[in-house]
Amino acid sequence: MRLLLRADASGSIGVGHLSRIVAYAERAVARGWTVAFAGSVENAEWLAARLDELGVARVPFAAAGFDAVVVDHYGLGDLREEVNAVGALLVSIEDDVFGRRPADIVVDSGFAPAPRPDDGSDVLLRGIEYAPLRDVVLETRRAPTGPPPHVTVVLGGGAQWSSTIELLLRALRDTELPFVANALVRGEPALPSLLSGQSIRIAPPSPALPELFATADVAVSAAGMTFVELCRLGVPTAVVQLVDNQEPGYRAALDLGLAAGLGHAETLADRLSSVTATLRSLLSDAALRESLSKKASSTVDGRGVDRVLDRIEDRICPR
Repeated sequence: MRLLLRADASGSIGVGHLSRIVAYAERAVARGWTVAFAGSVENAEWLAARLDELGVARVPFAAAGFDAVVVDHYGLGDLREEVNAVGALLVSIEDDVFGRRPADIVVDSGFAPAPRPDDGSDVLLRGIEYAPLRDVVLETRRAPTGPPPHVTVVLGGGAQWSSTIELLLRALRDTELPFVANALVRGEPALPSLLSGQSIRIAPPSPALPELFATADVAVSAAGMTFVELCRLGVPTAVVQLVDNQEPGYRAALDLGLAAGLGHAETLADRLSSVTATLRSLLSDAALRESLSKKASSTVDGRGVDRVLDRIEDRICPR
């Protein structure tokens, strides 16, 4: 089986699309498939390195010569006719209306996808059971190290969230509780003056992120792919909506009881006291953390990519 993967990463759009594509590459290579990648890996060196480890070739985007093409991209339009014309199957990954296009197989791994209009797509795989998680996340086992509580703060790979990180760190300080925090962000956010028993370390995103998740008592995360990884690991999380495309996932996470909500990033400064109160509850209430952990880990099982690859095989090589 020959598989082409298409996605981009950058400082402005983050690394979530590429993270999902790496999960597809890992599971496809494990099946013995030939895998290639087309796209940008800017701002995501650690994910690009994983593609290299897997022996995934970097190629221009052209479907000829492949059996299937997986596209995870909001900026590309209708590709089905172009891909089908050279004998390949189009698999399109979407997030609600974002990245939506007709395809042979459509995948929306949201927690609670909304009804989708019929656009002629053949197979719809919808729900969190199709979430693509990388091997390192599936292999990580959680072992929190507090007290004091260890907190991991991460808002994806984009550099533009430095000011939002600053607000979240201020809110953590204002809990007046002891903690050890690791904030993963590009740039140099200003650190608040800390109280006794509080410490913060700033570092850029890296392959060590799952290790930090494994030792975290609490995480603060955007409502994107990283949050899904945190659910799989059972890390009690306070979730932030950074951008519009995260709104369905943010709303569903709260409705399902998977996380504590901090609201939209644009309004954090106006609601800092309520954000602080939410973080104080997570840091101080072990029962709340345990409840969120159990609910989240039981919701995300991590076998999403294999379920999609099974359907690709069924379409191309019917049993």
